[in-house]
Amino acid sequence: MCKKIRAIIVDDHRILRDGIKALLREMGNVELVGEAANGEVLLPMLGDCNVDLILMDINMPKMNGIDASREALKICPNLKIIILSMHDDIKYYDSIVQLGVDGFLLKESSYDELEKAIESVFDGRPYFSQELLLKLLKAKRQEPTIELTDRERDVLQLICQGLSTSEIAAKLFLSVSSIEKYRAELLLKTNSPNSTALAVYAIKNNLVDL
Repeated sequence: MCKKIRAIIVDDHRILRDGIKALLREMGNVELVGEAANGEVLLPMLGDCNVDLILMDINMPKMNGIDASREALKICPNLKIIILSMHDDIKYYDSIVQLGVDGFLLKESSYDELEKAIESVFDGRPYFSQELLLKLLKAKRQEPTIELTDRERDVLQLICQGLSTSEIAAKLFLSVSSIEKYRAELLLKTNSPNSTALAVYAIKNNLVDL
């Protein structure tokens, strides 16, 4: 039997936590191991790092989701964090992706999208709600300031479409190690700390067509 994903919900609105708990109960591969109303309550729960996933709100009293994510990743660097976002939270994305979070999900997302987001981040792929992607696309986009080879652009396009390394390798008829090298070079060229930051950079700098 596969090990279940141990999850914590962090949000200051109990009604929202209850809604997400109801969705998680339907997932056979996820076990809810805790909930917290803010970052201050969350951090002591991470002492033994017996957690795999945090579903994290941004705007909370005492310690917000940005500070909580930063401190949580210091305690447990292998944590997967999916930000629970409102439509107007886009202004925080640049600072959040630099921390190493794994995805952004609208609070009103369906069961199917929550399940898809969790599957995606545990497969090593950043996840963005499609509505949030559209907001990024509609935001003021900058002209690219870096030069990419045709192959780097192909790999970047597929990363932004949410494909895994093995899926990209199969699609481009390349080895997994080749794709990993292209990904590493893209992270270096864009000064991005992780794939989530890379995807945001690519969209904002008009490097991909989505």
